[in-house]
Amino acid sequence: MVGVLAEQSAQEREWLDLIARTAQGDQTAFGRLYDQSSPQVYGLILRMVENTHTAEEVMLDVFTQVWKQAHTYDRQRGTVAGWLMTLARTRAIDRIRAGRTERALHASMEEAEWLPSDQATPEAQSAEGQQRRIVQQALEALSAEQRQPILMAYFGGYSQSEIAERLGIPLGTIKTRMRLGMIKLRDLLAPHGEGLVS
Repeated sequence: MVGVLAEQSAQEREWLDLIARTAQGDQTAFGRLYDQSSPQVYGLILRMVENTHTAEEVMLDVFTQVWKQAHTYDRQRGTVAGWLMTLARTRAIDRIRAGRTERALHASMEEAEWLPSDQATPEAQSAEGQQRRIVQQALEALSAEQRQPILMAYFGGYSQSEIAERLGIPLGTIKTRMRLGMIKLRDLLAPHGEGLVS
């Protein structure tokens, strides 16, 4: 047990040196850190995403982030290994969420229950179908820039800040696009009655 702890301590000392040199732009140090830590990082990511191709992509994202942000590593907040695993876990979760959002965005609008009704009469079903078509047409009238964040919010369950991060667009821009999109939807739906305008 003492031997294992000593080995881990020696590894941590080496990784501290490698991360410090990486922060200064030392590509050789970065390469050594990658070679020594990537098996552990990849193993964690693969267990989370359960797909080798996706795991490889996420691992590339992690080490790109390490290269760019090595200077942000704070020894007081944990070990280098712990920092790397946190980055890996965060990136893997982001990829899992992005996959869910992508599936939601590509799902057929016919499958979405826009206006669920608790009535089962043929008249109610007909009215619901008509309302769904009206809402679909209104959504299609929006620009792609307005429609995408609205769909991500309502079908993907993402907050505006998460949408901004996923799309790589400033939060203020996302808020503006969603606000303008919702205003346009309200205007488009207004002629069809109060039931469609909230």
